[in-house]
Amino acid sequence: MRDALGALLLLALAFVPPLTAAGTRLGELPHRPADLPAVLAAAAMTLPLTARRRWPALVMAIVGAGFALQELRGYRSFAGAGLIVALYSVGLYQERWRRPLAAGALVSYVGLCVALHAAGATARLQDYVLFLLLIALAAVGGAVVRKRRADDREQVLTAERARIARELHDVVTHHVTAMVVQAHATRFVAGPGPAADSLASIGDTGKRALAELRDLLGVLDPARPAPRDRLPGLGQVGELVETTRRAGQPVTLSEEGTPPEMGAGRELAAYRVVQEALTNALKHAAGQPTAVELAYQPDGVTIAVTTARATGSGPVTGSGRGLAGLRERVELFGGELTAGPRADGGFAVRARVPLPGAT
Repeated sequence: MRDALGALLLLALAFVPPLTAAGTRLGELPHRPADLPAVLAAAAMTLPLTARRRWPALVMAIVGAGFALQELRGYRSFAGAGLIVALYSVGLYQERWRRPLAAGALVSYVGLCVALHAAGATARLQDYVLFLLLIALAAVGGAVVRKRRADDREQVLTAERARIARELHDVVTHHVTAMVVQAHATRFVAGPGPAADSLASIGDTGKRALAELRDLLGVLDPARPAPRDRLPGLGQVGELVETTRRAGQPVTLSEEGTPPEMGAGRELAAYRVVQEALTNALKHAAGQPTAVELAYQPDGVTIAVTTARATGSGPVTGSGRGLAGLRERVELFGGELTAGPRADGGFAVRARVPLPGAT
């Protein structure tokens, strides 16, 4: 709304007599009175500014065309200030193709200068260079503000990560530690048997959760070291499957091929896929057969986790939040993940995590 009001105000001021004298005359061509093309040029230099935040490059192109029309026709209007606003907006809001866009703008400006000279402009070379430096300052100013805002956001995010890390450490660690201690104490009281085995599994899972939580805190809080060598990977999938079995879920694991060297980040992503799929199986299809299949190829790993339908509960369903996060994690490495019901009412999670440079 503010951009629209500003654009309309600039158009309204375009031909106000006291401001007309402040209008640009880059080539110093003979002055031409305002006519319909002059109004069109003024509109092109002002109205597109309404969308300067959303499409800064397109806005700059339209405003630049209006400015070229004004200068080549010898008009003079305050609407030329729209070029400064457009260039500043490109520096501030343009996300991609910034260098090619700057090169294209420079070529267009040189072309305008050549056209002005051919039309009989009396401006000197230094006049064109000085004007170029002045308008370039607008784009540079936008880029400086963009960088400063990005730094401010990063500082806010860093502080928020540190706060979350402290809260996780103070709250979650305390409760999980208490759960582990109670599970082990109750195990000795219960004596040998299935209950003791389940309590042992709970205790081991709690210990693993604490270890992974400490790793997570190292990622969130820069003040804490992140022990990357302890992050789980493909080598720990067997332990994960065994832990799930002890929790009462009949899980089978099959591996095909030789695990390639993928790097810690990709291995962690693959591990999380299996972990989330098994967690969903425990929640939504407890006691039903679950199969984990890992296929290793020279260019990556393919993961498939399938679960049978839960008895009497219909198709396996879930909120999908964990899977959505996994999909983003896998896609970050150039992979893909699909998850959904099967024809028999079960659920299947399939993912591919490629090696760096693989397609």
